[in-house]
Amino acid sequence: MVAPLLEIENVSKSFPGVRALDEVTLNLHEGECVALLGENGAGKSTLIKILAGAQTPDGGNLRMRGQNLRLSSPGAASKAGISVIHQELTLVPELTVRDNLFLGRDLSRFGVLRRKEETRLAKEWLEHIGLAVSPEVKCGRLTIAQQQQVEIARALGVRARILILDEPTASLTHEETERLLALLGELKRGGLGVVYISHRLEEIGRIADRIHILRDGKTVIDRPLGTLDRSQIIEHMVGRSLSQEFPNRPEQPNTGNVVLRVENLGRPPAVQGVSFEIRSGEILGMTGLIGAGRSELARLLAGADRPSTGTMILKGVTCRFRSPAQAIRAGIVLLPEDRKGQGLVTSQGARTNFALPNLHRFSRWGVLSARQESAAFARHGERFGIRLARPDQVVGTLSGGNQQKVVLAKWLERNAEVLLFDEPTRGIDAGARFEIHRHIRSLANEGKAILLISSDLLEVLGMSDRLLVMRKGKVVSEFARPEDTTQAEVIAAAMG
Repeated sequence: MVAPLLEIENVSKSFPGVRALDEVTLNLHEGECVALLGENGAGKSTLIKILAGAQTPDGGNLRMRGQNLRLSSPGAASKAGISVIHQELTLVPELTVRDNLFLGRDLSRFGVLRRKEETRLAKEWLEHIGLAVSPEVKCGRLTIAQQQQVEIARALGVRARILILDEPTASLTHEETERLLALLGELKRGGLGVVYISHRLEEIGRIADRIHILRDGKTVIDRPLGTLDRSQIIEHMVGRSLSQEFPNRPEQPNTGNVVLRVENLGRPPAVQGVSFEIRSGEILGMTGLIGAGRSELARLLAGADRPSTGTMILKGVTCRFRSPAQAIRAGIVLLPEDRKGQGLVTSQGARTNFALPNLHRFSRWGVLSARQESAAFARHGERFGIRLARPDQVVGTLSGGNQQKVVLAKWLERNAEVLLFDEPTRGIDAGARFEIHRHIRSLANEGKAILLISSDLLEVLGMSDRLLVMRKGKVVSEFARPEDTTQAEVIAAAMG
């Protein structure tokens, strides 16, 4: 029998107080894609770091084609033929495509760089993966999808035999995702082994041959793709049965009066003449391709940017916000797509992040009441199930789901009436996704007006009471019954 391309046998890794991996065993064959799944904290990142040579296991064995493998550094992993493409890309924006492809391994002779040879090889590698860009263009001018393809070209240039991709489609459009999956399919047929990490289960069904699920550092299942359906995959990931993926919509809609009306709102070219309304108790979904203007619209509503046209009417009163602080005081808050960069101070504790916009509620005569602050944080922490080692745990160390809950808690302490969720479950595992969805539906049931912006079609179809589709800065379609709408119909509207 032919030995597997890669064998991971009984690999374990511990950190102070945590056993991150517990005798994990996984095989990868030539031309095979293994989907590595699990909730945040399941051990995926630790296993990737071991395969990338960034960490060494405490026990177990690694073999490639039957030969023992010692990955003492990232350089050793690269030399062995293992390339990792992280969610945060590693290209240098100010360098050209060619220079990034040869960074750290320049071609030279007698100390003189062989630029012509590098350019020839760069063109050859880019052509191989179907990327039509000049080797002389700076990587900072490329789209995220193109940068990702450059990373793949770099991996193939060093004759990688194993490609590990971590959340590769998190920032890609639908068309870019399709092109990436097609490229990976071609590379698989050429014998490349692929480890694919993603929370988007619909992609797993398109690219994976086998599913390997980790939970609490242990392998819980390793099976061919066709032997598990979506609900079974989620159940194995979270360790409990989820009777459904999305909360039930109320049988009798409990929507009330119009809370927010937007008329001809615009800031060209990103947002052009958008009009809609949201009622109390309603989840208004919004989707569209990347660049359609969804996030830019959310920033206008939240006072982060100023519109050049149109009006906003909040509870019958015309508003024009000059800052996010004014919108917050009026009762409109934004949970941004980039929660780490815009929604949280990641170097500070969870309780501190919760308190920052609410200091006036916990202080009197300029003196902060730590008791009131702690009590309020504990109340919201219990409601949303925020998992912390301690209240002042640095928020940057929390999982994506717990970070999102901290952002949600701080705004609900202000009793916000309109909540703008921009990609609320991006980078969040299946179990936490269900919890976030449950909380969003609960808030709507309490009478909050919610705008749910997402590129995840299953999410907007499963959560929305009404659904708007944006294209080129405009609302181009409305679906009054998302539960009766197909993904194909939404994609057709988004693409025009």
